[in-house]
Amino acid sequence: VGCDRSKSLVEICGEKNFQAFVCDALSVPMHSGSCDACISIAVIHHFSTAERRLAAIRELARLLRPGGTALIYVWAMEQEYKNQKSKYLKEKNGSKVKEEEINTGTAQRPLCDQVPDSTSRNSNSACSGRPHNDSKAGGRDAKPVADSRLPVHTNRTSFHSQDLLVPWHLKGGTKKKGESVDTVLFPGGSKESQELSPVFHRYYHVFCEGELEASCRSVDCVRVQKSYYDQGNWCVILEKV
Repeated sequence: VGCDRSKSLVEICGEKNFQAFVCDALSVPMHSGSCDACISIAVIHHFSTAERRLAAIRELARLLRPGGTALIYVWAMEQEYKNQKSKYLKEKNGSKVKEEEINTGTAQRPLCDQVPDSTSRNSNSACSGRPHNDSKAGGRDAKPVADSRLPVHTNRTSFHSQDLLVPWHLKGGTKKKGESVDTVLFPGGSKESQELSPVFHRYYHVFCEGELEASCRSVDCVRVQKSYYDQGNWCVILEKV
């Protein structure tokens, strides 16, 4: 049984005769302890707070029967690990990246439109383990952030911030009524060179080494069977106790 937030993706599953339904990963409409196994691939990194990411892990644990297992994959901050580049970085080549940068409007995009926080400055400070939205440091006199826009990631490059927007270029797409999206021109010489196409910016929180495992270990009804790195992703296998 599959579930997704996207009605269109669930409809595709139905067309292929798979069982799937639309739901929120923080509130799955299934009985507690009803699953032998759960798989969460590239989902939890879209939740914007540590509390919501932890709640998603707890919801997976709730669904498992005692002895059941869950597999979680999230995008890693470390796209180069143990001197090996991830497939995401390896796919970078001059012509392809240049086209992506033009299509997404991210060529030479400065990281100045971000929250003024140490976690956004470099990978070392981003992986310090300190909560990104820790308001205690400022105490009662903490001032509100005037500009809280997130950095926009350049495709096929290393990450410079844990919290960012990744551009998704909808080729040949048409803007629906009421949608608010950026528009950019295709590279000159192409068939659609004079046409406009929407670019959607999707939120990601990329995980530092040990971050996903630490969140899983804070859930008292599961134990971590295995934690590992796989092609630019941090992965954990849990067992319900």
